[in-house]
Amino acid sequence: MDWLTPLEVEALGLSLRVAVASVVGSLPFGLAAAWLLARRSFPGKSLVDGIIHLPLVVPPVVVGYVLLVALGRRGPVGSWLYDNFGISIAFTWKGAAVAAAVMAFPLMVRAMRLSLEAVDRRLEAAARTLGAGRARVFVTITLPLMAPGILAGTVLAFARALGEFGATITFVSNIPGETRTLPIALYTLTQTPDGEAAAARLAIISVLLALAAIVASEWIARRMARRLEGGA
Repeated sequence: MDWLTPLEVEALGLSLRVAVASVVGSLPFGLAAAWLLARRSFPGKSLVDGIIHLPLVVPPVVVGYVLLVALGRRGPVGSWLYDNFGISIAFTWKGAAVAAAVMAFPLMVRAMRLSLEAVDRRLEAAARTLGAGRARVFVTITLPLMAPGILAGTVLAFARALGEFGATITFVSNIPGETRTLPIALYTLTQTPDGEAAAARLAIISVLLALAAIVASEWIARRMARRLEGGA
């Protein structure tokens, strides 16, 4: 990448690390939330559904501010983590991963939930009548059938995490080498004299990465759907 400056390469690498960490960390929670919303009825379900999807409709800056209040060094969760484990999240790349995960979480959950709701529950019931336990049915029947949704949701969440800006800059600021991800670096360059060329390069990279993720999501989902249909 000789056509990129070291600072631009650093921002790109940090964005990829943050996006991967956010997706890997939120995947088990996303799967659990999708299963809860698709398969369980309980008081307050609509409220839980609304809270999960709230990052889609509120300004990202609001999400970042809430994270700062809760996970900052003086916040109820942040102070507990620091006092007991020496872990500081705000103003670190880990905080950037948390912010990206929160913003991308609704997309992940929605894709998984729709895929889970499309699973034919008669197949699960048939497996149960043959003596399979709930865990075995979930691992051998449910998960393979909803795999396209899991992969699509994961890729979409990864793309969303790559483009996260508002919550990230509010929660972890703009620290070169630590929290200056690709979108924040792009914003910084637009505020810098003679930064237009570098900003254009980062904008092109951002568009290409997002487009590749969306295309990959569609391709993977269709390919796995064909495999499942062929094996049925």
